[in-house]
Amino acid sequence: MKTYFRLLSFAKPINKFAIPYIICVLLSVIFSTLNLALLAPLLETLFNKDLNQKIAPMPDSYFDIFAVFKHYTTTIASEYGKIKSLEFVCACIAASVLLGNLFRYFADRTMESLRIQTLLNLRKTVFNNVMNLHLGYFSNERKGDIISKIASDVQVVQYTVTGTLQVLFKEPAQLISFLVILFLISYKLTLVSMLVIPVAGFIISRIVKRLKEQATASHQTYGMMISYLDEALNGIRIVKAFNAVGFITNRFDEQNRKYSKISRSMAKRQQLASPVSETLGVLMVAGIVFYGGSLIINNQGNMDGSTFVVYIALFSQIMRPAKAISTAFSNIHSGVAAGDRVLELIDQQSAITNAPDAVTLNGFTDEIRFDGVSFAYGEKKVLNNIHLSIPKGSTVALVGPSGGGKSTLMDLIPRFMDPQSGSVLIDGKNLKSVTMESLRALMGVVNQESILFNDTIFNNIAFAKPNATIEEVEAAARIANAHDFISKTENGYDTNIGDKGSKLSGGQRQRICIARAVLSNPPLMLLDEATSALDTESEKMVQDALNNLMKNRTSLVIAHRLSTIQNADLIIVLDNGQVAEQGTHQELLSNNGIYKRLIEMQTFSN
Repeated sequence: MKTYFRLLSFAKPINKFAIPYIICVLLSVIFSTLNLALLAPLLETLFNKDLNQKIAPMPDSYFDIFAVFKHYTTTIASEYGKIKSLEFVCACIAASVLLGNLFRYFADRTMESLRIQTLLNLRKTVFNNVMNLHLGYFSNERKGDIISKIASDVQVVQYTVTGTLQVLFKEPAQLISFLVILFLISYKLTLVSMLVIPVAGFIISRIVKRLKEQATASHQTYGMMISYLDEALNGIRIVKAFNAVGFITNRFDEQNRKYSKISRSMAKRQQLASPVSETLGVLMVAGIVFYGGSLIINNQGNMDGSTFVVYIALFSQIMRPAKAISTAFSNIHSGVAAGDRVLELIDQQSAITNAPDAVTLNGFTDEIRFDGVSFAYGEKKVLNNIHLSIPKGSTVALVGPSGGGKSTLMDLIPRFMDPQSGSVLIDGKNLKSVTMESLRALMGVVNQESILFNDTIFNNIAFAKPNATIEEVEAAARIANAHDFISKTENGYDTNIGDKGSKLSGGQRQRICIARAVLSNPPLMLLDEATSALDTESEKMVQDALNNLMKNRTSLVIAHRLSTIQNADLIIVLDNGQVAEQGTHQELLSNNGIYKRLIEMQTFSN
């Protein structure tokens, strides 16, 4: 129940919906119950053949509904005739049906607004928290499972938890109203019939006992299936190139079958609850018909035939809300299981956060310094006691064998991760003491992989500056050597580039990324293998764009090609997580060390 009530907290402001809903439901229940209660005076009017019918006395309490209506119907029949009495009863029934359905409509609309509000708040909270998580979290989690939680699980929560809230208020109110009328007709008969309800509740609870465990497994399997789907679509070129379609489809089919098996088992239990409750209800009605009928035949009860018919009609309806409650009880397990997965994602804390007293950086004026920085992935040490300075206005290149720690070192600067010992400082301030937003605002990033969005060229370049003008975007594109090929596309800057920029070549995608970095005009550039995946012609175009980008800026470059690094002010050679060598291109060549060997092999990698 803790999970259930926590999920309901996302329905804020709940008072805005709860009070109108309660009022509308109560009025709907009252009028809906009267529809059946009015059958008694209708039957009495139709089948009473006594032409000299006396006026029934007015009861002491208006809660004695049947006596009140009998008084009015007999009064009208006595003064105006039985046709007028019949008109009165039919008019009352019509009015009751109209008002009952009208208030039910308002109640359903209010609940739908509550459901949509809950979905809005819950999905917004989940997505916002995911976007604030550190990058390391996404390395350990399947993207498909995260997507499943945000899309599918939140939807399940919306319909089962808020739907259960609706049932758990409306149906009990309807049930109570029926019971009140039944007790008014015959409390002895009603007490006897109620003895079977605990038995029905016990049987249904046994049926739905394992539903939560199965629901949890169902959501986990679905998340795995979505993850496989995401991987297959993203890697479709490799899947086909290696003739791995059979392997991929079999892997997906295995999860699909597992999900179907669990869903079938859950459906069997959920669907069994309704027939069981309905069968028990019919058995109860049959018993009441026999018992109550025998009392009337033997003149032992205080009910007449018309009242007993109404009693049977009311009692047959009492199982409808009871069945709805049992169905909601079986469905809530799926909602709570999905809710646990969603709340797990909401409760996930980012390992990288702003300190409470973090200050805002307003610029970059001096240097970035690494003081005794060490970092490890688990037990594998990637950086070991790094001491390094990157002066403002300089171009610093990081080179070294694969796994030497180059990318990790670069990721420490925008605080994608924090060092486990030592500190990284900018203008003498520890990065942990400044806000991440102001720190990253000083940086432009160009990665080895061209990360673009399925949108127009304009929106991709203006990604970090949504209010940029077309003139500013064009100027950035010219610096990135991208304006010419953009102008030749079908719609120019309004051309959609497809999923991950699939409509562009590798060199074109990278130049769009460079233009995006140029537009924000950052003082510090982080370039991670920006030309490594390109052919020679594209590399020249991109390298020229990078040279334009690095003018009058501080740049930290990871590269393996001589053309990228030979003009750097400082080259840092990382090997096994330590600074093996540092100096200019010519100085390092004369050292006859790791750098010279790598230059000769031209095998620098990330």
